[in-house]
Amino acid sequence: MVYHNLKALIKGLRACKTVADERALIQQESAAIRASFREEDSYARHNNIAKLLYIHMLGSPAHFGQIECLKLVASPRFADKRLGYLGIMLLLDENQEVLTLVTNSLKNDMNHTNMYVVGLGLCTFANIASEEMSRDLANEIEKLLGSSNTYIRKKAALCALRVIKKVPDLTDHFISKSKNLLTDRNHGVLLAAITLVTEMCQIDENCLNEFRNAVPLLVRNLKALVTTGYSPEHDVSGITDPFLQVKVLRLLRLLGNRDARASETMNDILAQVATNTDSTKNVGNSILYETVLTVLDIEADSGLRVMAINILGKFLSNRDNNIRYVALNTLNKVVSMDTNAVQRHRNIILDCLRDGDISIRRRALELSYALINEQNVRVLVRELLAFLEVADDEFKTSMTTQISLAAERFAPNKRWHIDTVLRTLKLAGNFVREEILSAFIRLVAHTPELQAYTASKLYTALEADISQESLTLAAVWVIGEYSEILLDGGIIDDDQPKHVSDEGVLDLLLSTLDSPYANHLTRQFVLGAITKMASRHTTSVPQQERISEVLAKYTTNPELELQQRAVEYASLFTLGDLKVGVLERMPPPELKATVMGVVSENKPVGSTRGGKDGDLLGDDTISPTPQINGQSVQNNHDLLAEIFGSSAPANTPPVASSLSPQPQKSSVQDILGLFDSSPNPAFTAPASGPSSAFSLPQTQVQAEEPSPPPPPQPQQSAGPRLTPYTAYDKNEVKITLTPQTSSVRPGVVNILARFQVLGSNVASGLNFQAAVPKSQQLQMLPMSNPDVQPGATETQQMRVIAPPGSNVRLRIRVSYTLAGRAIQDQVDFSGFPPGLTGTA
Repeated sequence: MVYHNLKALIKGLRACKTVADERALIQQESAAIRASFREEDSYARHNNIAKLLYIHMLGSPAHFGQIECLKLVASPRFADKRLGYLGIMLLLDENQEVLTLVTNSLKNDMNHTNMYVVGLGLCTFANIASEEMSRDLANEIEKLLGSSNTYIRKKAALCALRVIKKVPDLTDHFISKSKNLLTDRNHGVLLAAITLVTEMCQIDENCLNEFRNAVPLLVRNLKALVTTGYSPEHDVSGITDPFLQVKVLRLLRLLGNRDARASETMNDILAQVATNTDSTKNVGNSILYETVLTVLDIEADSGLRVMAINILGKFLSNRDNNIRYVALNTLNKVVSMDTNAVQRHRNIILDCLRDGDISIRRRALELSYALINEQNVRVLVRELLAFLEVADDEFKTSMTTQISLAAERFAPNKRWHIDTVLRTLKLAGNFVREEILSAFIRLVAHTPELQAYTASKLYTALEADISQESLTLAAVWVIGEYSEILLDGGIIDDDQPKHVSDEGVLDLLLSTLDSPYANHLTRQFVLGAITKMASRHTTSVPQQERISEVLAKYTTNPELELQQRAVEYASLFTLGDLKVGVLERMPPPELKATVMGVVSENKPVGSTRGGKDGDLLGDDTISPTPQINGQSVQNNHDLLAEIFGSSAPANTPPVASSLSPQPQKSSVQDILGLFDSSPNPAFTAPASGPSSAFSLPQTQVQAEEPSPPPPPQPQQSAGPRLTPYTAYDKNEVKITLTPQTSSVRPGVVNILARFQVLGSNVASGLNFQAAVPKSQQLQMLPMSNPDVQPGATETQQMRVIAPPGSNVRLRIRVSYTLAGRAIQDQVDFSGFPPGLTGTA
């Protein structure tokens, strides 16, 4: 059955019961249309093309009607032209060769006297124009841009947009006409013109300078839109032509970028738009969002930027998830521009972590990472750890990495850093990257003051949960390495240390060995840990024999790596004293900057008291900013980089200094000059110290105790006698060093420096600097008073941490003013008796 018009065909297709019936009907009708095309009936052609376009919309082939569409376009009847151009737009694209036949028809219709025919030609050109067609008809488009008819000007502007996209070289042809269009009062023409100008500015940088003169005109247009009363023709939810407002704002964003003059012109209107636009409706929010983007892209006033970020903060309180997502996404981009303004909305951002939408949680998480700094690291990391406890598994790996990096970069002290990583390991130990685990172990190795605390915490955590892989690996390594510290000091708790037996420690390690959560890496760590434990003096003989039995069992393990380790460890037990030397503590690994460019081991230690992560919760607050003689140093790492440069010589020894209050520049020059002319060769590490244990300079304040100890008073007769050693005695100034050691902590030497003036003049601005070999670490407290009065004694405390058995040597530099004369001296001091650091 042949259907004579489109309406009949649609009825026939809807009457089909199955898809097969529909396909059969379409094939039958397509064949009838082909046959009808050969009869050259103009009336039938119109109906056939209409039916063919419907068949094309259903997804069936209709390419055979392309030429017939061209014949319809050539018809003088408007209805035929309209259907023909519709067919061309649907059945042709810019890659079809048939398109060349359309060019002449388009040119003729663009010059037609009927504006609706001209509109058909322009509409078709804007949809299918190829590069070749754009070149051929560019002059016609340019001519129509100057038409007196707003309907034609609007469509011609959109055709010009197609031309410059296809042929950017022709952009110059439309600049002058585009400027004229910007003055048009018709909203439709203005909308098309601004779209055209925006594209031209994006394509060609030269156009930016051409159109920057139009900024006052655009500002006037925008002001008129904002301040105009109700206009029913353009009103959308109470806002006048929001589409045009958005387009104007986008163009202003381009023109104001990196141009202070243009930005100054638009500052006031942007503030007006931001304050007068209704934010209760989505239309107003779209304009506010474009305003924010414009403010952030141009050279805006700081107050305007803050207002823009506050608008984004207000978006975060919106119930619409799309608006909140957009706000978080934009804040992520601008947080580096004005971090303080974004920080004001920190609480709302953290609330978004608990949102039900996973996309919002992800964006809020990314923004939270960017907000962390030295001042808020405790609060934000606490919130992130709380979220880590309930976070989806897909977030946990990135969260543990970011939390650890933030702790490494901004930790106020090492105690807080260790507590943070421990908490992370407890909450998401199965989602911790290997680099984070190794950085944690390195931190513990370089912090002897907190090794007992860390071992105790890890022992307790491992007892409670052996299912977290990274927690298990860290605990096994630390307990094996520092088992004697754990057994001597016990578990550090709030009240009293709880004793731990070697049997209890070994039972815990062996329980992880046989745990269902254990993998090959965990078993390798455990075998190494129990072997090291067996070589310590705190391990009893029965437990050593028990360890030997475990190793013997694993010498026949089917897993090759475990078998090899067990065989080699078991053979060490037959080597007597050599075993102790082989299995002694590993030297601290070489310090190096991490991914964040930070050496976290150079931070203050923090409290060594026991407690339930008190430091992590902010109870034991220590200022993150080092103090030198009461002067705040903004960033310890930056200061060191400034002093030593990015490529310091390999033999530069650690240096510490108590700088007197004088300009920073001279202090830096003093330290730089400390090594310029050295009478003695550079220090080298003692023979007993491992060659790989290097240490970067440290200048931070010693913060091991909860509060800095007062300078010690002269020793009472009942106390042990401390011998002072003269380190400097020149120009009426005498400096003595009094060392004090403890058998409990070999390698740690506390030194009290005393400064005296032997004459009648005051030594003012005394600046005392010291350096040690880089196998040692030096920490200094500020000097009691940089001005030394005659007959008075000023003091300064130092601490040297050196490998046991090594000699403490200092290179001292002192500068001061005496009787109006500036004096600067440098001496090498090695007068301390040998054995001060204990025996190796």
